[in-house]
Formats: sequence, structure tokens, C-alpha cells
Amino acid sequence: MSQNVKQETASAGVMPKWRSSDTIWMLSLYGTAIGAGVLFLPINAGVGGLIPLLVMLVLAFPMTFFAHRALCRFVLSGKNPDGDITEVVEEAFGRTAGNFITVLYFLAIYPILLVYSVGITNTVESFMTHQLAMTPPPRALLSFILVAALMLIVHVGEELIVKVMSVLVFPFIAVLMILGLFLIPEWNGLIFTDFSWSGSTAAGSQGIWMTLWLVIPVMVFAFNHSPIISSLAVAKRKEYGEKFAEPKSSKIIAASNVMMVVTVMFFVFSCALCLSPAELLDAKAQNISILSYLANRFNSPVIAYIGPPIAFIAMAKSFLGHYLGGKEGFNGIVNKALRSRGKSIDQKRLDKIAALFMFVTAWLIATLNPSILGLIESLGGPVLALILFIMPMYAIHKLPALAKYRGKLSNVFIVVMGLIAISAAIYSLAH
Repeated sequence: MSQNVKQETASAGVMPKWRSSDTIWMLSLYGTAIGAGVLFLPINAGVGGLIPLLVMLVLAFPMTFFAHRALCRFVLSGKNPDGDITEVVEEAFGRTAGNFITVLYFLAIYPILLVYSVGITNTVESFMTHQLAMTPPPRALLSFILVAALMLIVHVGEELIVKVMSVLVFPFIAVLMILGLFLIPEWNGLIFTDFSWSGSTAAGSQGIWMTLWLVIPVMVFAFNHSPIISSLAVAKRKEYGEKFAEPKSSKIIAASNVMMVVTVMFFVFSCALCLSPAELLDAKAQNISILSYLANRFNSPVIAYIGPPIAFIAMAKSFLGHYLGGKEGFNGIVNKALRSRGKSIDQKRLDKIAALFMFVTAWLIATLNPSILGLIESLGGPVLALILFIMPMYAIHKLPALAKYRGKLSNVFIVVMGLIAISAAIYSLAH
């Protein structure tokens, strides 16, 4: 469709029909969100028995949709049609807040990058030990090789990364569905024996309410596609104009979120139904993804040889995607710090410094092997919740441009969920 026809459709006052560009964006949102987080979600949710899984099923769509729609509306409230989230924040709250949000944005993405570097190393190490019957090299060397290989892909070019990530969406959905269906014969009734408000016996002293509380930050992380929302808002504003940018963006977000919840929750339930809560607790202790655990647990060539490589691809895809966001945040912090002193730095030099920083820290963390779920709960969850849940709600309450969105029940729901996610993460840090 030509630009003139697009503008005529928009000016006619009729909501434009769904286009192929909308489908591409829907898949891009899905691809950004659905990665390694999904591979750890069945472990953390299933440990508490059936009730946390059922609560998650009910909360997954409204939590994801309302929060991302509000963030999109916030980006669309900016005066500059090309302005991204950092620009809109500076325009809405001033330069100091703009700098603060840039730091928060970096802190929301960077820990996730570290999570993936640990996860990739553990997946390859487990695959070599259990499926290939090999003795893996020392962890420091293995993590160095893996992180260096990913950084090499980054060096080839950002366009290649984006293309590879969008193409990987289809096989990833297919494998999630195939594995979910493949596990059906292995389903047992063990999870139903834990249908109790006092909590799973496998979870020990951690009761049902504690499990529900601590699973919220992991859910925020597993369904998060906030790094791409700013780009979606800018693109749809250009394509559909001011009038239809918001309803179109909301439709795209809703469609991608339905896809996410259906595919992911089917996979999560299928995993939880074929393992007991005690086995899920064992998977958590081993610090490996659900696919690696299933490959070791069931003597099946299909899971054994498809599971771990898919886990690796999912984490590599997420590592690359979050590297780009992490680099933007890192560069933004450095540029703003230098600007305040009246200085500047060459962009290519800054990119090299960012790459070196990311490589060294990711390699060190991958070598040290901290708890992946601990990292998600204590670092990724709260900062994401702050940017994704609290900031847009504050903006709706404060900015005249967003006044029409005030007084909605969904706003209260998002603030409550955001505060639960942040409090759970602070609790995890303190214990």
C-alpha cells in the first residue's frame, strides 16, 4: 500500500485494516518476549503445586497486556513523532528524570544479559555431560568460548541479529508446541496431590502465598517485551498517524500477548503435569532450564537431542536482543555523563568500550554461575516492574496528554501487580 493511500485511509476516519506490517510487528513482540524466561517459568511456578499455575494462567494476559499498552501510550504522548522512550521521559519529567530512567533502563536489561550468559554455559555443559557423554572443558574456558562466539555475531552487524531473531520465532513456537504435545503421554496426577492452600510439600517451608508472591517477578520477566514497545509506537505513529497509532498498537500488543499466553502456558502446564513438584525443586537446585532437566529425566532421544539445542538457541536469541538494548543503555549513560561535563566521545570508540564491558562482565558471571532464578527475582524483576508498571501509571496520573486514560480499573491492577513484583524482589534480595 502506498503512503498516499495509507494517509487517505487514516484521514477518512475509518480504522485501517490489519496489514502485513502489523503481523511482522506482532511476531517481533513475541520474539522479543519469548526466550529463555519461558524455559525457567515451569520450574518456579510448578514448585508450589497446581494453585500457582492456575493463578498464573488467570493473571498472565491482563498483566502483560495492560502494562505494555500503558507503556506504548506513554511513548505516544511525546510531542516528537520520532521520539523514543528516553526522549519522551526527558520531555515529560525533565533532564534529571531522563538520566535516571536511562540508568534504570540499562539496569532492567543488563542483568538479563548476565542471566543468559549463565544459562547458555549451563545448557552446553549439561548437554556435553549427559547427551554427548563428554567431559566439558573447565567452566572458565567454556564460558569464554561461548560468550566470545556470541560477541562475534554482534560484531557482524545489528541488522543480521534482528533478521535472525525474527526468523527464529517460528521454529521456537513449533518446538514449544511439539514438546508440549510430546510430553502428554508422560502426564501424571502428582501435581494434583499438591492442590492445597498450605503449599506444596516439596516446597518445604515455602508456602503457597510465598510461591505466588515470588513467581510474579519471574512472570514479568518471562512475558516482557518492553525493549521493543518504544520502536513499535514510533513505527505505527509514522504509518497510521496520530489518530490510529494508539488503537492499532494496542491491537498488535493484544494479538501478540494472546499468542504468548496460549503457547507458553500450554508448554508450562505440560511440563508441570509430567514432573512432580519435588522434581521441579531438583531442577531449580541444579540451576538448569526445564528442557535440559527433561532431557536428563526422560530417556527419550527426541527431548535429549532437541531440547538442549533449542534452549541454547532461545537463550542466544535473547542474549543478542538484550545486548543491543544493554548497549543503548550503556551508551546513553556515558553520553549523558559526558554531556553534563561539556564533553563528548566518538560513537565507534564508545561502542567498542561497551562491547568490552559487556564481554568481560558476562564471561565473569557465566564462570561464577550464580543462581539464575535468584538473579531474575532480585535484579531483573524489580527494575522491569518499575519501568513497565509504575512509570506509565505515574505518567497517566501526571501528564495532561494522558488524562483520558485516568480512572480505569486496569490502572489500579497494574500498580498493584507492579508493587507486588518489586516487593517480592526486595524480599529475595534480603534473604
